[in-house]
Amino acid sequence: MMKFAPLRLAVVMLGDRLSVAAIQRDRQQTFTIDAEHPGTALRAELDARGLAARKVAIGLARSAVTVKPIELPAVAGETREMVKFELERHLPIPADDAAFDFVPLPTEAEPESAASEGRRVLIVAADRRVVDAALRLAEEAKLRPMSITVAAHELIALVETDRRQRVAWLHRTGDSVDLLLLHGSTLVWSRCFPATDDATLVAETRRSFAGARWRECDAVWVSGDGAAAAALLDLGVPISDPPWTARARRHLAEITEPRGAAELAVATASSRGIRPLDLIPSAIKPRRLTRQEMFTGGVLVATVLLALAALLVPGYRESRSLGRLNAEIARIDPEVRAVERVARELERKRQLLVTLEKIGTGALQPLPVLRELTDVLPSDAWVTYLAFDAKGLELTGQAGAASTLIPLLENSPRLERVEFASPVTRGRDREQFRIRAAWETPAPAPPAPTVKAPATPGLGSPATKGEGRSGEEPIVPARPGPPGRTPGPPRQ
Repeated sequence: MMKFAPLRLAVVMLGDRLSVAAIQRDRQQTFTIDAEHPGTALRAELDARGLAARKVAIGLARSAVTVKPIELPAVAGETREMVKFELERHLPIPADDAAFDFVPLPTEAEPESAASEGRRVLIVAADRRVVDAALRLAEEAKLRPMSITVAAHELIALVETDRRQRVAWLHRTGDSVDLLLLHGSTLVWSRCFPATDDATLVAETRRSFAGARWRECDAVWVSGDGAAAAALLDLGVPISDPPWTARARRHLAEITEPRGAAELAVATASSRGIRPLDLIPSAIKPRRLTRQEMFTGGVLVATVLLALAALLVPGYRESRSLGRLNAEIARIDPEVRAVERVARELERKRQLLVTLEKIGTGALQPLPVLRELTDVLPSDAWVTYLAFDAKGLELTGQAGAASTLIPLLENSPRLERVEFASPVTRGRDREQFRIRAAWETPAPAPPAPTVKAPATPGLGSPATKGEGRSGEEPIVPARPGPPGRTPGPPRQ
């Protein structure tokens, strides 16, 4: 096989055995795994065959799932939530224990239901233990699961369909038959039943038409193990092999007997794009783009390219002038950076100077207040919160007797109107307090005292009130003389 071609690997879980198909370009390998530990055996077989596969598409047997068309009420709402609500009536297990997916059924596939007001969808549901077993198989084989679908449903990828034709496709795998009812390329319903005899085969096929609301079909296709058309002649419609595509014919030509399980594996590996009715958990489900999303993405890419072209043409004309400007900017850039550094340093020093001026001229000096509180409060008082502003201060803390703090703070020369801001609460051995106080308003300074000047001794008779020198002079104390001497009159 070519190393650069993508390898598509599919594993179909058929009870206690696995049917495996590996397709790379136009070459393929199919084989069967039947072992006690299928995951480990699958990994060993892939390594022995030199198949460097990393991803795997897992197909489930039709008998392991429930496939059923259901009708939803004609009410507005999220379709998935409505389907989940209706599952409880159609599954043999609780809806919470089921993994499910659905596709809407087109109205042209059910002409007899035109009078119905609801919407019909086709659901596929399986017990979560079945899905967990598939995931565990991929994990043991060191593969990343890309999808978990019903293998029989993937047969549609191998044929060319006519959108106006109704077909009943019977695919035999061993002793069971998978029946697909197709309207064009749309799956309307599928069933699985044992192929005991020809009469049972015809009866179950006719019975299946009622589930799809069909009266008859346009053709019957037969494939798989020991496909025989003679048993179905009683249906009264043309019976033939499926109209395989050219690529499918090349792949199926390399399959040996038995064909039923191998054809399911090849179909699962050949399917591309978004797979409908996929039961893989949403947490690990690969993100695939729909055709509408791809078309929208292409339009967006074309728009972006046109916009870039419109922007680049004028830009090319201005590239030379921009180059000159960039060269000039690079030349003066060191000087600009030096000026910016000087400006930043000046701004930093200016802010530092402003901060120092604010600290020196501020009306509130925190350190003297803290020193005052440290001296006033007793040693058994703790202050846990202190805040003050231009109006006063507020402190919160604990003390042995909170009531004793009020007079102590009132005696402070800085505080007045000391009072409790909230009721005092008693703890285990202390009282919680919250005290508010205002700054004490400084009293106005008194005027300087004046006294009458006394008469100077030795310069005349004492002056009486209203006589001698008028006016008042401040008292000037006499300078004391040396010790042991009596002060006398000043020298003339």
